[in-house]
Amino acid sequence: MNDLFRAFNISASGMYAQRVRMNVIASNLANYESYRANGEPFRKLEVVFQALEDPKNLSKGEVPVRVVEIRQSNEPFRLVYDPTNPRANQEGYVQKPNVELVKEMVDMITAVRSYEANLNAFSATKEIAQRTLELWR
Repeated sequence: MNDLFRAFNISASGMYAQRVRMNVIASNLANYESYRANGEPFRKLEVVFQALEDPKNLSKGEVPVRVVEIRQSNEPFRLVYDPTNPRANQEGYVQKPNVELVKEMVDMITAVRSYEANLNAFSATKEIAQRTLELWR
């Protein structure tokens, strides 16, 4: 029965991590054209995961995950030539947030698919647990 609970925990940790990732991606998409109060463009946010490796469970392939931090990206800002923009520098370039729409959408799709995979594993484990309990009756 402990194996079932470990499986639930692993799937739940994966679902939580991917939910956080989807929220961060949504924030990035919402701030695609945003600027901070100080005039600096919005910096893309990134989620950092960490595998919780326990040597006795690692050999079984049981590795839950956790969110370590949400950090700002170090990628450079996008530069767009628009000399009429009040934010333009002396050369006529405007710094825009370092959010790439296509990359964010691909990341969102992979986060959703990863969430679904963990949900399916959770559901399969739940069904195994229910059938086991039925056998014990």
